[in-house]
Amino acid sequence: MGRPVVLMPGPMHPAVAEGLADHCELIRLWEESDPDAVLAARRDEIVAVATGGTLIDGAFLDRLPAVRLVASFGVGYDRIDATAAAERGVVVTNTPGVLDDEVADTALGLLLMTVRELPQAERYLREGKWQQSGSYPLTRATMHGRRMGILGLGRIGQAIADRVAPFGVSVAYHNRRRKDVGYRYYPSLVEMARDVDVLMIVIPGGDSTRHLVDAEVLKALGHEGIVINVARGSVVDEQALVDALRTNTILSAGLDVFEHEPEVHPDLLTLPNAVLLPHVGSATIPTRTAMANLVVDNLRNWLTHGTALTPVPESARLSG
Repeated sequence: MGRPVVLMPGPMHPAVAEGLADHCELIRLWEESDPDAVLAARRDEIVAVATGGTLIDGAFLDRLPAVRLVASFGVGYDRIDATAAAERGVVVTNTPGVLDDEVADTALGLLLMTVRELPQAERYLREGKWQQSGSYPLTRATMHGRRMGILGLGRIGQAIADRVAPFGVSVAYHNRRRKDVGYRYYPSLVEMARDVDVLMIVIPGGDSTRHLVDAEVLKALGHEGIVINVARGSVVDEQALVDALRTNTILSAGLDVFEHEPEVHPDLLTLPNAVLLPHVGSATIPTRTAMANLVVDNLRNWLTHGTALTPVPESARLSG
C-alpha cells in the first residue's frame, strides 16, 4: 500500500513540506500544469489538505471525497468553511497558541504607535521638520488611564489584557458568552464602545463577524476613541472607519489587517490619524516556523493515529 496523499493547494512555509516528506506523498497543486485534471485523477486518494489561505468550501471538499483533515496555517480559518467540513466528516485544524504572544506584542506596539503618533513623529524628523519648524506638536492622547474594550477575549485577547495592565489601562470585553475572568463583560458591543476609549479587535473573521464594527459602534466609541485591529479586516466596515477618521468621529486607528488585503483603502493611506501595518502580527521567523511545525504535527498525528491536535470548535467533535 502506498503512502497517504496530502494536497497542498498553494505555497506554504517550507517547513511544512520538509516536515511531511517522510510521511506522505505531497501534491503541490500550484506547480501542476493542469490542477483540475490532477484533482480529478487523484480525488479518491487525497486524504488530507494542508493550506495557507486557499478557499476551502463545500464545493471544494465535494471534489475530494476521501479527505478527512484540513490543516490550516494560522489561527484564523475564515477561508475554510468549517461547518461544511464537519457536515462531510472532515476535521479542520488551525495553529493556536504558538502565535499568541507575537500578535499580542504587535497589538501593544500598534497601540503605542497610534496613541503617541510615533510613525508621524518619525516622518516629521526624517522630513527635516524638527530643524525647520521646531518640536513635533504635543499629542492629544496618552496610554495611562485609558479604558480598553477587547472584542474577542480569547488567548490573544487575554495576552493583550495582561500586557496593558502595567500601563494603567483598564480592560473590559465583549464576547458571545461571558468568561470566568475579572474583567467587566458587556453583552452589547455598542454599550461597551460607549464606555471605553480603545476598541481592540481580536475576534475571528467570517460571515458571522463581518462588519461587526460599523458606523454605530464607531459613533459610540466617540471622538477620543481609538480602534486597533489585529484580527481580520472584514470585522470592520472599512468605509465607515474611513468616514469616522475623516470627520473626527473617532480620534485614530491602528490597523494590521484590511478588508481586501493586500489592497488597502486609498483614503486610509492619506489620513494622518491612521497607523497602518502590512499584516505583520505573527511575522517573525521563529513564530512562523512554530506555526508550520504545528501544521505538520496535526497532519502527522492524523495520518498515524487518526486524531488531530488542535481541531477548531466546529469540527472538534470529529477528532479522536
